[in-house]
Amino acid sequence: MKVPFVSLDRQFRDLQDELTAAFQRVGASGFYILGEEVERFESEAAAYCGTRFALGVANGSDALFLPLKALGIGPGDEVITCPNSFIASAWVIVAAGARPVFVDAAHDYNLDPARLEAAITPRTRAVMPVHLTGRPAAMDEISAIAARHGLAVIEDAAQAIGARYRGRRTGSLGTAAGFSLHPVKNLGVLGDGGLITTDDPELFGRISLLRNHGLRDRDHCSVWGYNSRLDALQSAFASVKLKHLDAWSDRCRQIASLYRGGLEGVVEVPRDQPHEEAVYHNFIVRSEQRDRLASHLQEKGIGTRVHYPVPIHLQECARELGHREGDFPEVEAQARTILSLPIYPELQDEEVAYVIESVRSFFA
Repeated sequence: MKVPFVSLDRQFRDLQDELTAAFQRVGASGFYILGEEVERFESEAAAYCGTRFALGVANGSDALFLPLKALGIGPGDEVITCPNSFIASAWVIVAAGARPVFVDAAHDYNLDPARLEAAITPRTRAVMPVHLTGRPAAMDEISAIAARHGLAVIEDAAQAIGARYRGRRTGSLGTAAGFSLHPVKNLGVLGDGGLITTDDPELFGRISLLRNHGLRDRDHCSVWGYNSRLDALQSAFASVKLKHLDAWSDRCRQIASLYRGGLEGVVEVPRDQPHEEAVYHNFIVRSEQRDRLASHLQEKGIGTRVHYPVPIHLQECARELGHREGDFPEVEAQARTILSLPIYPELQDEEVAYVIESVRSFFA
């Protein structure tokens, strides 16, 4: 049996009629940039996330970068985040002109709130917790610390659309949030895209200007801006998929439960907490024999990934930040032992069983 790590073609086949209809509707409309389709998706996304506003942008990185710029964060400022995320979580801070400051992860792979306050300095302007693997960060603790110090909280929710924390959706838990609509994400379009959510009308207004060149209208430009617009076709595809998202998340939680039941005691598996509802963008197991296990699964025809083998603070691009190995021991220990198993709604029970059997056979 072959079990690919991702299989986007399966989802396309399931939704082919709906996506084709959306393509034909947008194509026949003659409106391809911003406009009605984008506004419809933004309205649906805001209602889904439980926020007043949502804005479609070109990609998930811009969905984090633009709120930083709209908040006036730039040279001389610091933004705190975690070093075990995808590189975009840090480069957007650098691109805004600020300095990324890292805090070690807790055992759930998210920023450890117990270490947060010690990283705050007079230059700190914001905290950017990452809801890694589709599991919400400890937002109560993070938000309380941020409020004491007058800091903005920008959720990096790239992997976590639909997840809930104490009954509230990610995207509604901070000053603003950025989501990725990259094809491999839980809500992925057929290209690239991003989404920003916020309840702040002034912040919404500034981001609206920044994503469209700073234009107030066709002929008048209020601020120096950027070109970061989610196009009408991808918005239409996103609207189609949003209707299925909760069912897909339920299926991913079901697969996670099957993995947990079959692998607990064999490898370390994630455990849900009562106050959270994860969406399992990734299902990560841990083993001191990670590399040999990955090779064994590859021989069995099973795709796996490591998210992420080199923490951001040890990347060549981060050398100027002055970090070295040992600075963030939990993140570094995770990088040596984590392995992501296949998890997507179209994965079949027999494929899940085969993955479980193959992992167990390695340790047997």
